[in-house]
Amino acid sequence: MTAASDAEAGFVLDASVAVAWCFEDQAAGYADEVLQHLRGQAAVVPAIWILEVTNALLVSERNQRVRPADSARFLALLRTLPIVVEADPSLREMGNILSLARDQGLSTYDAAYLHVAMARGLPLATLDEGLQRAATACGVSVVEAPHR
Repeated sequence: MTAASDAEAGFVLDASVAVAWCFEDQAAGYADEVLQHLRGQAAVVPAIWILEVTNALLVSERNQRVRPADSARFLALLRTLPIVVEADPSLREMGNILSLARDQGLSTYDAAYLHVAMARGLPLATLDEGLQRAATACGVSVVEAPHR
């Protein structure tokens, strides 16, 4: 991930979008449009994003959907993008994330993305419809793609 400053951050990036960039059969117009947004602004991700993306690659390797070399190329691509990894949530934030997950019917992993978006006042880019609904319910805008 690059060292883009917080001032440049334009949106929170969910792992669902980033993983779609790796797989042609998951490539969605929305994911491609979000990738284009990264040309002019940085994305912020919670620390869990790193584990979610790498786990998706590992599972795909185990299912022989991608080869380790493909994973390595994808990770190299991600390192070139202006993605800012938010620090791990503090122990104080655990209760907030748990409440948010409980109230919105989300996993705590998904609630972490929403929590970052709410804390930073940023829109959220996600392919997850449940997370999109929760964001809207919490007053967080969802990154819209022009051709969506």
